[in-house]
Amino acid sequence: MSESYEIAATVRERVGKGAARALRRENKIPAVIYGDKKSPEPIAVDLKDMTMRLHGGAFMTTVATVNVDGKKSRVIPRDFQLHPVRDELLHIDFLRITKGAKLTVEVPVTFINEESSKGLKRGGVLNVVRYTVELDCPVDAIPDNLELDLAGLDLGDSIHISAVTLPEGVTPAITDRDFTIATIAAPAGLQEEEEEEAEAAEAEAEAEGEGEGGEDGSEKSEDGSEQ
Repeated sequence: MSESYEIAATVRERVGKGAARALRRENKIPAVIYGDKKSPEPIAVDLKDMTMRLHGGAFMTTVATVNVDGKKSRVIPRDFQLHPVRDELLHIDFLRITKGAKLTVEVPVTFINEESSKGLKRGGVLNVVRYTVELDCPVDAIPDNLELDLAGLDLGDSIHISAVTLPEGVTPAITDRDFTIATIAAPAGLQEEEEEEAEAAEAEAEAEGEGEGGEDGSEKSEDGSEQ
């Protein structure tokens, strides 16, 4: 889990598009704190600081403290909006959290020891089925990512959630199946070669079967009569 950080914020007196544009001219962006059975709290936060936090990694899985004019709240980012063209932060939603609470979060997946994978050495391709995994986590034990070890994996091997060691108290949100996170797929050339070999073997087997019987597949006795 990433180290918590503090966010300096101010109360937002006005809401709406005009107020948001005015905030951005001051290099701030609108945000809101909600949850814990309290009324939503409109706030303004520093654009540069939040942009650095966003691109610094683990933004959506790190608990933070928002300091609103001296009043502090523990929060975690739950959503954010980006400008469709300039890719700039436009708005952030923060969820209030309490000690001992449990959250469902999407944790990114990373891979290690790719150089030790037999399948990748043979030209295989890492096929990522899930780039994130939804987990139920205590708020103080949210992992930054899930490390999947590829050492020893060969062509056709898969990594399921049951093979991943999760921190204490952390469980998959999906509980009805042992879902796949990634597989080692054979390269296209090898797949075609294997298919051609299978087709050739099948054709050979059919030819041998026809050769063992008559033209219609029936057997004949020594005097040439069909049995």
